[in-house]
Amino acid sequence: MRKLLAATLGVLSAIGGFVDIGDLVAASQAGARFGMAHAWVLLVGVLGICAYAEMAGRIAAVSGRAVFDLVRERLGPRLALLNLVASYLVTVITLAAELGGVALALQLASGVSYLLWVPVAALAVWLVLWRMRFELMERVFGLAGLALLVFAVALLALPTDWGRLGQQALQVSAAGHGWGTYWFVAVALFASTVSPYEVFFFSSGGVEENWSAADLADARSNVLIGFPVGGFLALSLIATAAVVYHPGGTSLQTLDQVARPVVLAFGGIGLAVAVLAFFAVTFGAALETGISAAYAASQYFGWQWGKRVSPREAARFHSVLLVSVLAGMLLLMTTVDPVALTEYMLVLSAVVLPLTYLPILVVANDRTYLGDRVNGRWNNLLGAVFLLLIVVASVAAIPLAIVTGMGR
Repeated sequence: MRKLLAATLGVLSAIGGFVDIGDLVAASQAGARFGMAHAWVLLVGVLGICAYAEMAGRIAAVSGRAVFDLVRERLGPRLALLNLVASYLVTVITLAAELGGVALALQLASGVSYLLWVPVAALAVWLVLWRMRFELMERVFGLAGLALLVFAVALLALPTDWGRLGQQALQVSAAGHGWGTYWFVAVALFASTVSPYEVFFFSSGGVEENWSAADLADARSNVLIGFPVGGFLALSLIATAAVVYHPGGTSLQTLDQVARPVVLAFGGIGLAVAVLAFFAVTFGAALETGISAAYAASQYFGWQWGKRVSPREAARFHSVLLVSVLAGMLLLMTTVDPVALTEYMLVLSAVVLPLTYLPILVVANDRTYLGDRVNGRWNNLLGAVFLLLIVVASVAAIPLAIVTGMGR
């Protein structure tokens, strides 16, 4: 029973890592402007992140080493350094966006300006990463993140035309916004589902939890249940926004607008649950991005690393962690709008995605590290198709952002 409970809670932690500020913003904006016309993007994103997270988890379990730990060794220091710089910058910007999401959730709850909450959020993230046990950290925020189910329940209370939603999901339509804007939103939503930090955290966390080949079944359960459920929660965000906003052509700009469908369905109680969900998923993602930045840098340079390792034994790892949190906080204190920062973060994330996922596919086919646990034919087929989509999204992201004025 204890082992079953631990596995179940591990699945819930995967949910908390899938839905973050990027998904909250991108999914809701997609639903408001295009209805369910981007539902297929979530399906593709879930399939892709499942494929690559499974590879990353298998690499960690069989080799006992995290993905980034093998990148320099397998690809060489120069290419790995490019990977590190790009991934670290995007991860820190993502961390800033997540801290902004936490601050905005606290602003919704208190009415106090989010800028006053930013230092509090940064301090809280650093303290949790420093003091809270790894398993407890995962379980608390994974469980709390399930509060997002309130959006799925809200669809039952709202005047939902299920037939219309289904029809929208089966049609690719620009809904009068232009195909450039449609595809820009598609790229942003796709990037939000496959953020680089997710696989860094997943594989490094597996090493921290001492996974072995005997744990492969549990690792796959985390992936094949947790990420699809996270995708379902994101789909609920699209659907509620489609019901409430799409008929009037309203465009979302703030986090309280994301919560409005739940408020219409359940009133103040709905708002309280939505705020709890926003706080849990953004705070959990801030934890994952903060520690992922430290994981990547430490693994590249060969430093001692790990949340379980004391600051005295892993001083450089903990220093990078602290600097990353401070950098994210300082970026927000420039008064950049957190929602706008999230949109730019998604574009940058799309650009660097090939640098994250190509090395995983390469290592997952290397018998030096995995022996007979290398990818099979279907793993490689799915991985190659998804990598092609990643390259297309990467090439298209900046031109689409320029042509559409960031999808405006």
